[in-house]
Amino acid sequence: MRVAVGSTNPVKRRAVQLAIESDADDFGDGADVEPVEVDSGVDEQPTGHAETCTGAEVRAERAYATGKYDLGVGIEGGVATFSGRDHVSRERIVGRDGRFLVMWAAVTDGDRVGVAAGPSIALPARIVDRIDAGEELGPVMDDVLGTSEIAKKQGAAGVFTGGRIDRAEALSQAVAGALGPFVCSLYE
Repeated sequence: MRVAVGSTNPVKRRAVQLAIESDADDFGDGADVEPVEVDSGVDEQPTGHAETCTGAEVRAERAYATGKYDLGVGIEGGVATFSGRDHVSRERIVGRDGRFLVMWAAVTDGDRVGVAAGPSIALPARIVDRIDAGEELGPVMDDVLGTSEIAKKQGAAGVFTGGRIDRAEALSQAVAGALGPFVCSLYE
């Protein structure tokens, strides 16, 4: 099986490999997971679940279309606001404004598309302020931490959880969910 990942980011490639290897029965002896550079069709810093999910879908479809692949996979990270949290005092909650790092994945075989979300993690107010000013999360994190290309390493998810969430593993959960229609007969 040949699988195209709509990104050259090694963390995203690893995430797809982890999701596919988690149940080798569905994919025989595994798959050749190949990174393919494609544009997401959305802003560099997607905002909201809809735009982030659309970015994942576009990446999956464009990756699939680049060659003779069995599946195309797209992964997109974004920033989204959760509403409806009025039942809890916002003063007691870190990330009180309801802004979260979100992760979406999409998988296509050219006919069907499966989508799923990964973990959502509250963003610190100082990070939100810079995103609201028009900056992208990855470069903001690099600036704050004094690193480079954090998105190709532990990512913001790893930083915000003190290393308890591995970015590739978190993204693999989204990919595994998006694989649902391709591995579960209940979707037929």
